[in-house]
Amino acid sequence: MLNYYLYRLGQFIAVSLPLKLVYAIAVILADLHYVFAFRDRRFVKNNLRVIFPQEENRVLRRISRRVFRNFAKYLVDFFRFDKLDLGYINKKVKLENLHYFDDAIAKGKGVIVLTAHLGNWELGGVVIALLGYPFWAVALPHKNKKVNDFFDARRNGKGVKVIAMGKAVRSCISEIRKNHMVALVGDRDFTEKGVIVDLFSKPTHFPEGPAALSLITGASIVPGFMLRNPDDTFTLRIERPIEFSPKGDKTKDLTELVTIYKNIFQDYIRRYPDQWYVFRRFWTE
Repeated sequence: MLNYYLYRLGQFIAVSLPLKLVYAIAVILADLHYVFAFRDRRFVKNNLRVIFPQEENRVLRRISRRVFRNFAKYLVDFFRFDKLDLGYINKKVKLENLHYFDDAIAKGKGVIVLTAHLGNWELGGVVIALLGYPFWAVALPHKNKKVNDFFDARRNGKGVKVIAMGKAVRSCISEIRKNHMVALVGDRDFTEKGVIVDLFSKPTHFPEGPAALSLITGASIVPGFMLRNPDDTFTLRIERPIEFSPKGDKTKDLTELVTIYKNIFQDYIRRYPDQWYVFRRFWTE
């Protein structure tokens, strides 16, 4: 319950003060969190060590601190959803390759929008919905109902319709077959039952959901990332739809498709390590 009131306080501050001031406050709080959150700091640095095995510790510490700061700004952006409109998009967001969405929708088989815990995936979803696309997103429910309702209300208020993870498969298939867009975050498996692939040459579990949905429905998988720029504007970059022809072996097809988008994630994580928010051990021991 405490988290709920902290989130409400964060939202009140975020919408009441100028954005630059709120970002400054967020950075201060992030630096404090970095100092005292020993476990989170250790996990982030250890994950970065896998990505950059040759880097010195001081470099990894610098990137780690930026991870904490950028995540704090991510929360500020989420709390300010009520203020977002098309004017904000025109002023703050550079759109790249939206035609890939249009091309995929034109096929009539639905679209699986695939992203990672990188940049600001929540804001990216809101921007896509505000632009008029029929947009659903799969989200892991919070344990506390009030907290969950708070988060879903921010999303729903801007046109992002939420599908709760756990009962997502049937709903996802239904929306995809209506030629809608369903977004999934595909870099983190919460069950440890996903496909095992090598990311930065170490094995880890990747969720099989995006690949399985594509194989079942024939929907295109279109990767996209909402990236924070140095001046705190954003670039919404949509990648070319993944081209994949199933061979008929379900297990091999699933693994091959997951590996294709795993490689895309690996490239983005290497390029934007300070925007990859994973505060736990990521790789399989």
